[in-house]
Amino acid sequence: MLAKVRSYGLLGIEAYPVEIEVDVSFGLPAVTLVGLADTAIRESKERVKAAIKNSGFQWPQERITVSLAPSDLKKEGASFDLAIALGVLAASEQLDPERLKDYYIFGELSLDGLIRPVKGILPIGLAIAQSEKKQALVPQENSREAAMVSGMKAFAVGNLRQTIELLHNPQIAKPLQADFTYLCKKQAQYQIDFSEIKGQYAAKRALEVAVAGGHNILMIGPPGSGKTMLAKRIPTIMPDLYLEEALEITKIHSVMGTLPIRDGIMTLRPFRNPHHTISNIALVGGGSIPQPGEISLAHQGVLFLDELPEFQRNCLEALRQPLEDGSIRICRINKSFTFPASFMLVCAMNPCPCGYYTDHQRACSCNTTKIHNYMSKISGPLLDRIDIHIELPAIKYKELTDSKDAESSAVIKTRVEIARAREKERFKSDKIFYNAQMNNRLVKKYCLLEDEAKELLRLAMTELGLSARAYDKILKVSRTIADLRASEIIQAEDISEAVQYRSLDR
Repeated sequence: MLAKVRSYGLLGIEAYPVEIEVDVSFGLPAVTLVGLADTAIRESKERVKAAIKNSGFQWPQERITVSLAPSDLKKEGASFDLAIALGVLAASEQLDPERLKDYYIFGELSLDGLIRPVKGILPIGLAIAQSEKKQALVPQENSREAAMVSGMKAFAVGNLRQTIELLHNPQIAKPLQADFTYLCKKQAQYQIDFSEIKGQYAAKRALEVAVAGGHNILMIGPPGSGKTMLAKRIPTIMPDLYLEEALEITKIHSVMGTLPIRDGIMTLRPFRNPHHTISNIALVGGGSIPQPGEISLAHQGVLFLDELPEFQRNCLEALRQPLEDGSIRICRINKSFTFPASFMLVCAMNPCPCGYYTDHQRACSCNTTKIHNYMSKISGPLLDRIDIHIELPAIKYKELTDSKDAESSAVIKTRVEIARAREKERFKSDKIFYNAQMNNRLVKKYCLLEDEAKELLRLAMTELGLSARAYDKILKVSRTIADLRASEIIQAEDISEAVQYRSLDR
């Protein structure tokens, strides 16, 4: 007898329909899987067999053929276990095949029949919501994630026997529902805060400007100056996620299996901190069946590259296109994949190999050649895409022991949100959201300088020998500084501060 079960597979972060056909016919007992199945799917026959037996059903002692269509696309993962098991039971007349027609089915089976969670339920659910049949059976642990999708009726199941009872008696279960209003208004709760950092007031100000305008930033300072502590607290001053942003981020993390189960949706902006030994593919994405890399996992959040010169040169150069486009395109022979990658790049590095070139307390052991070679590991085109360079001095004992409360993340975040609101209103007809995204035409249109500011910028360009790329960055950053002051006109003090953020151009 032949039975058909509907499911979905994943290509990158997009879902595509898969029809699972199970045929049980006379012949020597054997299981044949066809349809470009990977190792995890080929091993499913053993999991399915044990789960069916341990759930109190009979395993057919006949020839079983399982086909996964379309046959020209490679399938991977264990999410088809439950669908295959139900197909076997339907084809062996232990389950009415008509009960399966209205559902898309997902879940990995354990040997005792329990259903384990699977990756990618959110993108799969979004695809189901656009299909003719809008009902799905999902693992219990994926229930919160599945509930995020409006337009799909998802039912949570915990084991194989419970699934069959639900199929025979649909009225015993209710579709999953999520409180979207609560999730949208939920405040991000962080365990860290800017008030915990002593000193480094100039660096905190630079980070506030960077977040307000969406600018990439490079911090240069000796070991122990607080570069990593500052970077980790950047998400605490970033604006809260909109629901659309949260769903977009959740979609990526769902596919990669890095989604927190508690809420079923990402409520905090991601912070990714890859080690400097990371490979090119792990950073930007790829593989035989391409998957998102760290830059996509950092989408709408922060990508922090500590010890920047220690990263492989090809990894750093691969960041250039995503920083411009906000996405990464990976091409294969049969298909091209585009993953979102709009992130704030935050980098940290020492001023020299030993780290103490700018430290007044400890002597530097590096010669001029070593320092030059160390700094030259960062290419000019990559520096072109970093708007702010800030030098951090070593923290003094007086600052460490200061009992005065520092400014909290909540206070800084309020100023950032006000500036971002001004930028959003300014660019509502230009299809961008913050100052760092301005092109030359928009810079000329919106970066209006008073006479004193123009003269100061001229002096900076000529006396400090700043480059043409620095000119463009200074205007963008000064526009953000003016927005933090709630001013439409860029003044001399804004230019003066922005010039201080171009230390590597002097």
